[in-house]
Amino acid sequence: QVQLVESGGGLVQPGGSLRLSCAASGSVFGIASMGWYRQVPGKERELVAVMPRSGRTNAADFMKGRFTCSRDDAKNTMFLRMDDVVPEDTAIYYCTAAMISGDVYWGQGTQVTVSS
Repeated sequence: QVQLVESGGGLVQPGGSLRLSCAASGSVFGIASMGWYRQVPGKERELVAVMPRSGRTNAADFMKGRFTCSRDDAKNTMFLRMDDVVPEDTAIYYCTAAMISGDVYWGQGTQVTVSS
C-alpha cells in the first residue's frame, strides 16, 4: 500500500501563487505514475496533471502556462506549483498514485481557495 499526504493548500488572492506538496510513503517502489486531480463540490473530479516515472506528463489545458508539476523521486514527493491563480481554481486538490499492479491510491485532499 501507499500513503499520500498533501499539504500547502490555503487561501490565496487572484493572481497569486501557491505550491502544493504530496509525500508518498509505503510501497513507493511500485508507483508507476503520480498525479494531481481537483474537485469542486457538485462536480466530477478532473485531471490536473499526471507524471509517469518516465515519459511525458499528461496535463490539462487550463494548467499550461500557469501550473507546473514536478517530482523529487529521491524524496518520493510530488509538487504542484500554481501561479497566476484565478477564482475558478478553487477546489480540493487530490494527489494520486497509480501502481504497476493497477491499484490506485488517493490522498485526503487539500483545499485551495482563490479569493480576494
